[in-house]
Amino acid sequence: MPLVMSWQKRSSSTFLSYYYPLPPLPGYLIKSLNGDLAAAFMALEPTLDRVPSRSLEDLTDSSLPIFKVEKVQLQFSISSDFVAAQVANNVLILALSTGRILRIDLDSPGDIDDIDLPKKPHEVGLIRYMFLDPSASHLIVTTTSGENYYLHTQSRQPKALSRLKGVRIETVAWNPSLPTASTREILLGASDGNVYEVFIEPSNEFYRREDKYLKAVYSVPDGPVTGIWVDGIPDRPDVRRIIIATATRLFHFAGRIGRTGAEGSGSIFTKLFETESPTVHEVATKSGPVPSFLNISPDSPKKSAADEDDQNERAYAWLSAQGVLYGQLRTNSATSSLGSTIFNNSKMLPRSKLPASESASGRRRPTQDPISSILLTQWHMLCFLEGRVIAVQRLDEKVVYDQVVLEPGGTMLCLLSDQKQNTYWLLTTREIFEIVVTDEDRDVWKTMLAAQKFDQALQYARTSAQKDAVATASGDFLIGKKRYLDAAAVYGKSSRSFEQVALTFIDHGEQDALRKYLLTKISTYKKTSVMQRIMIASWLVEIFMSKLNSLDDTITTKAQLIEGTNTAETKDELGGIRREFEDFVNKYKTDLDRKTTYDLINSHGREQELLTYATAINDSDFVIAYWIQRERWQEALDVLKQQNDPDIFYRYSSVLMTHVATALVDILMRHPDLNPRKLIPALLNYNADNTVPLAKNQAARYLNFCINQLQSTDSAIHNTLISIYASNPAPSESALMSYLSTQSLNAKPLYDTDFAFRLCIQHARVQSAVHIYSSMGEYGSAVDLALKHDEIDLASSVADRPSDTDPTLRKKLWLAVARKVISQQGVGSIKTALDFMKRCDLLRIEDLIPLFPEFVVIDDFKEEICAALESYSRSISALDSEMDASAATAESIKDDIKALNNRYAIVEPGERCRVCELPLLSRQFFVFPSCQHGFHSDCLGRKVLEGSSLTIRGRIRELQASIARGGRREREARELDGLVAQQCILCGDYAIRMIDEPFVGEADDHNEWAL
Repeated sequence: MPLVMSWQKRSSSTFLSYYYPLPPLPGYLIKSLNGDLAAAFMALEPTLDRVPSRSLEDLTDSSLPIFKVEKVQLQFSISSDFVAAQVANNVLILALSTGRILRIDLDSPGDIDDIDLPKKPHEVGLIRYMFLDPSASHLIVTTTSGENYYLHTQSRQPKALSRLKGVRIETVAWNPSLPTASTREILLGASDGNVYEVFIEPSNEFYRREDKYLKAVYSVPDGPVTGIWVDGIPDRPDVRRIIIATATRLFHFAGRIGRTGAEGSGSIFTKLFETESPTVHEVATKSGPVPSFLNISPDSPKKSAADEDDQNERAYAWLSAQGVLYGQLRTNSATSSLGSTIFNNSKMLPRSKLPASESASGRRRPTQDPISSILLTQWHMLCFLEGRVIAVQRLDEKVVYDQVVLEPGGTMLCLLSDQKQNTYWLLTTREIFEIVVTDEDRDVWKTMLAAQKFDQALQYARTSAQKDAVATASGDFLIGKKRYLDAAAVYGKSSRSFEQVALTFIDHGEQDALRKYLLTKISTYKKTSVMQRIMIASWLVEIFMSKLNSLDDTITTKAQLIEGTNTAETKDELGGIRREFEDFVNKYKTDLDRKTTYDLINSHGREQELLTYATAINDSDFVIAYWIQRERWQEALDVLKQQNDPDIFYRYSSVLMTHVATALVDILMRHPDLNPRKLIPALLNYNADNTVPLAKNQAARYLNFCINQLQSTDSAIHNTLISIYASNPAPSESALMSYLSTQSLNAKPLYDTDFAFRLCIQHARVQSAVHIYSSMGEYGSAVDLALKHDEIDLASSVADRPSDTDPTLRKKLWLAVARKVISQQGVGSIKTALDFMKRCDLLRIEDLIPLFPEFVVIDDFKEEICAALESYSRSISALDSEMDASAATAESIKDDIKALNNRYAIVEPGERCRVCELPLLSRQFFVFPSCQHGFHSDCLGRKVLEGSSLTIRGRIRELQASIARGGRREREARELDGLVAQQCILCGDYAIRMIDEPFVGEADDHNEWAL
């Protein structure tokens, strides 16, 4: 039996936005600014979004009504009437007068569970009410005869609740903790005025009851319980709030529950009812039937920050004889006063405030029927009376919908709401209607605005036009209350005329509010609104400077601003304004014209703010110069560390090298991309003004870094380092000599030798100058320079450098040194000369004799002459011995040659070739007399070819080819025999070279070697 329902598509509302240009700021507002800025202000063509003056009604799209009652078309016929219904979690349950229950999943309407009660209606009566929990998991059915049944969502067999037999259930309060397999502890309101606590758990066991226990926990004295509700208090899991409704009274309980043992083992609400006294709201009784009904608003569909607002708490509505009492179920008060707070803030909606019923002729009826039923939505209250559905906005009790749904004489069965899905239904005995709700909160912002609840109004405003209307109204309200700072923040986000707002603050002398307004306003412009942003940003700079100057003046004069404000507070305010200015320039630095901003701040003499602005825009030139002028070297270096522009390093290196050389060089060494040549002036200036030892000379340290680490080959760098080494006042030349010695290892020195030599001569660096001469190969000039400065040892070391490559030059150099030594006046000069003769093996006494003066007596070096003569005599004797030995050797060689002609070797008849193993005498052969090994000439030649070098191999083949062509056979044959039979291949070098060859070759039979 399929059930198909037709649903109407609901289109979303469309809101329109209007845009108008904002006129430029009038010239008299900016007359205090300089001419360039004023011109920019006057030329401004703003594009600020503005909303034209319209009524609040115009700002709401009313193309679709908020409420609309639609009849659900059933695609099958029903023979019996509906007697009860419930809806929850998109599940609709219908009870028929025949005792059948239809369970319909609205997500798939074709899937219907058709369920029958265990007994027929004539046995247990008609179904009177049904109660469905919010998750649609548990259903309780009560009949007119007091029979009660339970049906779980996964079952199709209702189970009788034996403990509840005879209890006429009027209302059910489900457990606020989401039920699962069981209902957990729930409260039932009965027609006898009792409140029962029951725990229902489904079971498949035949003898086990579903209702685990039943206990009467409270009783009201005035008739049946018409409504009951239980919920929890946030962050207090052991506290519950219970609301009980009767025809004339509404009870509010709040307190702790008591848990004993496991879940379902006993009552938890008994303790609350025994220990807590209710807060009661009572209404006067009336004669006749009195309507009574309690309804709670559904779950909020939106989970956002707005949910924390009071307006998003659940609402309740109690229908009584006097009308509808409604209010918020607040949870932010103490439990003892919670009920009083709720009732005191509740409102009564009497029947008289609803539209009167009219007769068929259009006249007002003399008697008005009371409200039959009520239903709460998120923001409205639906009232059913006389076949009409009337929707009332709860915030202002305005009627927003009034529609006749039933024909005259039609009877409503019930009004239902789905607590989770926020759907609403109206049923008669034969028809189903859905009350479709579209954008229910679309007008909430207007209601809040009318109540001057601007924060809430802004919260629910949707379109930019609505938000602008709220902001404008809020600003006007705050201005009226003289809350200018608050108004500034609100006006900044509104479309209120820029000049009007600015003039308002200026007229009231509220510069702080004007500053806040401009800060807010500039944030609303897009990046493309360049002129607007520049105008406001520049104006803000002027306002900031004026404020800072005013505070400085106050501090200087130690004046009291207002009563209760002292100078210390002014200093705190000054610090706050400075921080605010710093945040401003960091955020809007791209909207500030550099020249204009510098001029503005300079005109007020604000140096610290100049620095703040320069730092924000990364104007490193200005910041570094600022700190250097104040000799704040560390701050200047801190800025320099963050730079990547080489020009900044070149520009400020001179002054920083003079004062903080070590720290600067540390920074320079971390920037290998710098060109050291451009830093030479700074290094030379530093060196000229400092006489520190070379070990602490920072210029030399940096140049050494460039040479050793960066491998610089720039001659200017090397020449500068030589200049620093040479000009240092320290007498030691070790550093310079170390550098020159290192450079001498290169094929060509990287420094200018002429420049280096001139520097060494200029600064009397003789050792270094001599080294430069030596590195150029000018040993004679080097020795002459050393001797010129009486550096005998230095000259001696240079004279030894030619070594064995040029003994003539070396002897010449030593003679020059000896001449210098001999020419020196004083006792012992002859002795010193003779000692020099011993230091050089090339000098002889006869070389030195011409250098001695004529008056020198031979007795002074007689011993040396005698020693020289004895040496010559020994040399002559040695030569004679060598000649005799050579003659003897020659005779021995002649005898050996003669003996060679008589050498022979005996070859046995069976002798075989050592290579091919064939008889040796079968063809031409060679025999080596020393070892008696014999080889065929061709076998020996082949082996020699295999083991010889490439050169010998080629010569052998060349000789073989020549002999084959008929060349000079005798001479070439002798040469060939000499190459082939040079040595035995088994005893000579060939055998040694073949030591790594295996015994068994590839061509050999490996099996012959098997053991």
